[in-house]
Amino acid sequence: MPTATAKINGQVIASTSTYETVEGNVYFPPDSVKKDDFSDSKTHTHCPWKGDASYYNITVGGNEVKDVAWYYPKPFEKASHIKDYVAFYKTKVDVSVA
Repeated sequence: MPTATAKINGQVIASTSTYETVEGNVYFPPDSVKKDDFSDSKTHTHCPWKGDASYYNITVGGNEVKDVAWYYPKPFEKASHIKDYVAFYKTKVDVSVA
């Protein structure tokens, strides 16, 4: 199976071969994400079929990138397979599958 990798400013922040793809976004399992540089954001959004999303900020090279990643801590039944999986904004993070 291909490996999905997420990088910000060249630094790998997630890598796995057990990812999920939903609506064109790669969702990384929680244990594949290097959360040392992550901090909780106060941002939350709602998806009508996945539920309420929570967000992370990431600090890389001393610079904080706000709301760069999101996850569903309590997804609706249809999205239960991505519970706590982390997805990244492609405009801020280089996500590749190879």
